[in-house]
Amino acid sequence: MPRQPRLDAPGTLHHIMGRGIEKTKIFRYKTDRDDFLKRIAELCQASHLIIYAWVLMDNHFHLLLRTGNRSISTSMRKLLTGYVVNFNCRHKRHGHLFQNRYKSIICEDDPYLLELTRYIHLNPIRGGIVANIKDLGKYPWSGHAVVIGKVKREWQDTDTVLAYFGRRRREAIKRYKEFVKEGMAQGRRDDLKGGGLVRSSGGWSQVLSLRSREDKIASDERILGSSEFVQSIISEASEKEKDNLRLSLKKQGLSSIAKMISAREGIEQTALRSGNRRMEVARSRKIFCQLAVKKLGYSGAEVARYLGITTSAVNRMANAEYLPKVRQYIKLF
Repeated sequence: MPRQPRLDAPGTLHHIMGRGIEKTKIFRYKTDRDDFLKRIAELCQASHLIIYAWVLMDNHFHLLLRTGNRSISTSMRKLLTGYVVNFNCRHKRHGHLFQNRYKSIICEDDPYLLELTRYIHLNPIRGGIVANIKDLGKYPWSGHAVVIGKVKREWQDTDTVLAYFGRRRREAIKRYKEFVKEGMAQGRRDDLKGGGLVRSSGGWSQVLSLRSREDKIASDERILGSSEFVQSIISEASEKEKDNLRLSLKKQGLSSIAKMISAREGIEQTALRSGNRRMEVARSRKIFCQLAVKKLGYSGAEVARYLGITTSAVNRMANAEYLPKVRQYIKLF
């Protein structure tokens, strides 16, 4: 099954997970962890990321973050590529360190920002690295100690999390610690490990209830949130993909549009510019004019120069009623 594209937009909340290949330890010593966190700090200081929660385990990591002025793919590539190069050099090894690509799940803020903060910060207890909440407060490789003020990491946003628990910092920290402690009894939370139909709809009982009413349910394994949230994210992503296609075609020039239309219509690309009047060529030329002028914003004069016909002829074809075929191309945009 092919990989689905990542969903991304500025200000989006992501739960990021990365694992070592074949359970390889990706953090062997303090030097490794310090290097990884230093790279995260640089991304935060450059306003590329906002980090709310994180944990570094021996063979995997979790990050709960919001994208800033750079896409998540660009930031993660900078973080992981640089880290792997240094890690391999330090430990005299070669090849891949991480298992496939990292996992990224877009999350709805309410209630998942708090639920994921708690779940991520409890990883050291679930993994048997620390024994209890008190020890977790001293553990330096989790964001929990930063939130409660025991460890300083200037790059971590603790204010956003604590704001949910009160205006006064001391009281907010106390309530936050109680909230985290309550989560210990919940164990491993499959409902927080990804999107999909069940998680996006609130469990199987909700899914069955909606199905019995024949309601449409929006779900996506890359998104964790309500059906409405999933629908809005998918819609935004679809529009962004169309915008990117438009920009890409505009950047490549009119020849790229001609190449696309020729391939789909089964004619030679040179036929569009030859004055050939065969029905299939004339129809393709009209499609070309309508897409170039109406959808991609080229002027009639630019298109006319490319096709070797008059501007009035281009404008006449561009402004005519859309051919049925044109609507199929518009769906691509």
